[in-house]
Amino acid sequence: MTPEFKFVAGMALLRLLSAAVEVTAAVLMLRFGRVETAFKINAVLGLVGPFILIGVTSLGLFGMAGKISYEKLIAIVVGVLLILYGARSG
Repeated sequence: MTPEFKFVAGMALLRLLSAAVEVTAAVLMLRFGRVETAFKINAVLGLVGPFILIGVTSLGLFGMAGKISYEKLIAIVVGVLLILYGARSG
């Protein structure tokens, strides 16, 4: 197993964890069958998503650290921050 594959596997596992959380939330919404409860569950998902994005991006950046220039690394970090800024409510 190459060191690069370890980063890719970690990224994929985080995304699988995210998918499991999403599916579980959908099942809970259907099980409770109430708009108020579904809204609360959806709010929790809104908190989980950015953490998954940051985690997957961080693993990817660590995996590419020696392969890309500092300028590109900074551009990626700024891009992720802009995504998070643009996705916030209010």
